[in-house]
Amino acid sequence: MERFTLKASRRTLTGKKVSQLREKGLTPAILYGRSIKEPIPVSIDRIELSKALRKSTYSSLITISVEGEEHPTLVRDFEFDKIQGNLTHVDFLVVSLTEKVRAEVSVILDGKAPVVANSGGLLVTNMERIEVESLPQDLPQHFIIDVSSLVDFGDAIHVRDLNVPANVTVLADADELIVVAAAPVSEAEEGPQAAAAAGAAPAAGAAAPAAGEAAPAADAKSADKK
Repeated sequence: MERFTLKASRRTLTGKKVSQLREKGLTPAILYGRSIKEPIPVSIDRIELSKALRKSTYSSLITISVEGEEHPTLVRDFEFDKIQGNLTHVDFLVVSLTEKVRAEVSVILDGKAPVVANSGGLLVTNMERIEVESLPQDLPQHFIIDVSSLVDFGDAIHVRDLNVPANVTVLADADELIVVAAAPVSEAEEGPQAAAAAGAAPAAGAAAPAAGEAAPAADAKSADKK
């Protein structure tokens, strides 16, 4: 997994005044967690921060350097400008490298499923992310699932089928379904029921923060969102 170190400066501007930082190409952020006495408001170069988040997931360890002091962190929340698409705020959870944390690891489907190529089947994804527990530096960036074993309708891959490192504990139920091969919906079957079924099963993908997804906090919530 690629590791990132970002330089940050302590900030005194809060509330609506943080717009002054954004005008200078800086993104306000907050560091929080049990391993620090109180939340640390900071500002980070927007371009460098955006580059790091594009290549990161919610289980990626990012080091934030504040006045020479380095804090290992995980991204826990972020906000975008809906018009320009710029990062406007990021929450970083400061973690201890000697204490286990919980994080959601994204699921990526890989390969070609014979049921799709040969029978016109559909892959219905039930889980986009899977919660795990480990030391921060041992968190997987993602789970890659080979779908080449899906040959017939009804073939499925469950949590128990994951290739999990020995130092990582999966918290999801072993019998929970990740992806299943389903028969195509005929025109006669299309309608409210088919639409409901499609809406209940979102497609899988990487959970990179820059993609616009939000992850739940593992241990604490930010005390300062501005």
